[in-house]
Amino acid sequence: MVSLDNAVLARMEKGGKRYEILVDPDLVDAFKTDPTSVKVDDFFAMDEVFHDARGGERPTEDAIENTFQTQDIVEIGKIILEKGSIQLTTNQRKAMVERMRQKIVHHIQSQAVDPKTKSPHPTTRIELALEESRYSVDPFKNLDQQIKDAIDKLKPLIPLSFETVRLAFKVPGSGYGGAMRILRPFQVKEGWLEDGSWACVVDIPAGMKGELIGQIMRVSSQTEVKEM
Repeated sequence: MVSLDNAVLARMEKGGKRYEILVDPDLVDAFKTDPTSVKVDDFFAMDEVFHDARGGERPTEDAIENTFQTQDIVEIGKIILEKGSIQLTTNQRKAMVERMRQKIVHHIQSQAVDPKTKSPHPTTRIELALEESRYSVDPFKNLDQQIKDAIDKLKPLIPLSFETVRLAFKVPGSGYGGAMRILRPFQVKEGWLEDGSWACVVDIPAGMKGELIGQIMRVSSQTEVKEM
């Protein structure tokens, strides 16, 4: 459950009265798209409706029923988010925009490469290009869609290529556990070698190459890796 400190107000006005709920700002888009994909306890800070959440003023059950034709907090939440608005303080909005911006930049930096060097662009270069493009980050818009929109804005400014590389790892048996947990999501094939080493072949976005190899080397410094 989102804490009261991190929750934001969703508010709707009807019949001269305000109706407010406290929700997790990071789950607003997912809830609006498909409420069943979000756990109620994760989304709502409190499963209650308020006239004034900060003052603790609550509507009567009759008022809720007359306004929403239901007492179900999920259905009420859907109506408030559809017909009302999210109330953010200046600091809340700035923090949420910055978190979303970092997610967008991290995704692009880890997935794309410069087609000439075959290396990821430095984070600062992506950040500066995004700023130059004047792309406006929306704290509530779907992350995948914003990544797509940001890439469209960036392509005229910096060269981006989304490629896949195949890497083969040969990990000493002692490093199997830690390496397996890191490589398993990308695994194409794996097996044990006669010398007791574990071999694993993975397909990953080219931008992740350096980061992934670094993670494995920290787990098992004797690991051998080659690009196929």
